[in-house]
Amino acid sequence: MMFKLTDIKILILSLFLLFTQFQLFAQSEHKEDKAQWLEDARFGMFIHWGLYSATEGIWKGERLRHPNNYAEWIRYRNRIGEAEYGTLAKRFDWSKINPEEWVLLAKKAGMKYIIITSKHHDGVALWDTKVGDYSLLKLSGSKRDVIKEIAEACKKHDIKLCFYYSHWIDWQHPYAWNHNQEVTGRVTDAQYDQYWQEKVIPQVRELLTNYGDVAMMWFDMWIPYQKSIIKKEQLEQLANLIHELQPNCLINSRLGLPIENEHVDFETLGDNQFGTAYTDHVWETPGTIAHSWGFNALENEWKSNSQLFQSLINNISLNGSYTLNIGPRADGSVPYEGIERLEAIGKWLSKYGEAVYNNQGINIRASQHDWGKLTRNKLNKAVYLHVYNWPLDKILRVTGINSKPKTVELLTSNGKKQALKFQQWGPVMHIQCPDQAADPYVSVIKLTFDNFQLNNEVVAESTFGGFALNAKNTISKNLEIKEFDGTRPDHIKLQAKQKVLWKVYIPQSGKYTLEVSLHNPQKENVQLSITVNGKSYQAIAKPNGKVTVEPNENWYVEEFLDIPIGQLDISNPQEILVEVESSTAVLFNKIVLSN
Repeated sequence: MMFKLTDIKILILSLFLLFTQFQLFAQSEHKEDKAQWLEDARFGMFIHWGLYSATEGIWKGERLRHPNNYAEWIRYRNRIGEAEYGTLAKRFDWSKINPEEWVLLAKKAGMKYIIITSKHHDGVALWDTKVGDYSLLKLSGSKRDVIKEIAEACKKHDIKLCFYYSHWIDWQHPYAWNHNQEVTGRVTDAQYDQYWQEKVIPQVRELLTNYGDVAMMWFDMWIPYQKSIIKKEQLEQLANLIHELQPNCLINSRLGLPIENEHVDFETLGDNQFGTAYTDHVWETPGTIAHSWGFNALENEWKSNSQLFQSLINNISLNGSYTLNIGPRADGSVPYEGIERLEAIGKWLSKYGEAVYNNQGINIRASQHDWGKLTRNKLNKAVYLHVYNWPLDKILRVTGINSKPKTVELLTSNGKKQALKFQQWGPVMHIQCPDQAADPYVSVIKLTFDNFQLNNEVVAESTFGGFALNAKNTISKNLEIKEFDGTRPDHIKLQAKQKVLWKVYIPQSGKYTLEVSLHNPQKENVQLSITVNGKSYQAIAKPNGKVTVEPNENWYVEEFLDIPIGQLDISNPQEILVEVESSTAVLFNKIVLSN
């Protein structure tokens, strides 16, 4: 058989594409394997501690010159000179500083890894760096290598050691980036590369060479490299150095490259930015236990225990992790408020850790249930219901699981499991709960299955029964959404003749009332059509205007009114399709089905 030249070219091209796809698949698999420990750990500690800790957010009687009150930024915000800033090292009380106590606190809190700020934006190294004299040791005259002590404590207590390193910004080096160069004039590419080669690369080499296994390098550039002075080649040089010295060390997306890049192992969201949708790849949220990252003596924005619990569980339910920060003082002590909160989380995890560690999210809507979240354990395949709001009528309504559970059990504080009765109709389940919640923060109900199947399209049943059909649970795509005065809830900008659809599973027979909530900005009546399983219901929406939010502030928003539509007669449990259509443009809030 004779092959034409074009056939050979096509064959070569096909083999090349096949090889490329194989490489991408292999890289993806390798990234997931490397990052598996982070996905299983789910909870870790961030420690912001450095020269800035000694200012406590106050410089010569003046607070930070920026409303964000991030104490670790005080040198830049308050324009402190390098020499004077260095004198802060004399405030450190080395007789009290014991980094092992931070590791023990992380262990007690149920955390599995620690990220310590080896060098923050101020350019001060916490370790005994041989790159220049700008380190906490040399400035303070101490011989203590805090990084070495943390590394030894992490190894001793089976906590993974991770380093934060500010690569992009350095306020000490004359050729690094410091933001104010937007005003004073940029350093040249050649000058920035001098900083890169004489400080970043050798310091990262020290960190990865002198302190044993490093599980993660956590970088802190929150914009893509294309918008900064850094070049892709420099980031690749840094990443390749990490691969060479510590092949299993993870690199986060704040390196400056996108999550799809071969050098990035997991995505880091913005500070205190939490997940909004189920995501397949590995990701985490860095969050503060109060407001500031570094210690701030004037801190008064401590997050509640419930807020921290929900931040952790919400992230896991969407397949993410949570790295929670503490900011010790210059004597190494951690504020009581932080200790109290971490101990509360650790106490809860000691009882209910099976619902957190090795757990993944479930691919249903992030806002599916108004009582809490769901996670699923990768090892025992159990599903856990994390109940924030214990139901008053003692019926927990769960929507979205088609499979019938083998067992439904409430986990209790004494380690025992209490069997619970339940009823199920298709993807809707009613669990009979005892009078009292099992835990004051988050109660956990465990479901086991022979076979697990989801229905991620149906609208969830509300806590008190009934269904609210809104912008967040429609099956229609590409809708135009308008926020209510910049906050919540979200409304659909329903255009004339536009149709929006929902799937609802009605669990019990009976008569259900149907009403719609919307705002009609027109000067005339608008005809509304609601169709349920092919049957049409008509209603008239009269014009309505604004409602006053606060008096005497000229603050007015659209008024949303409820309009009765009719009544559905449901003869047996069934899935229904609901459709709304308007004759003219309106702001649509929700349809409510209730019995």
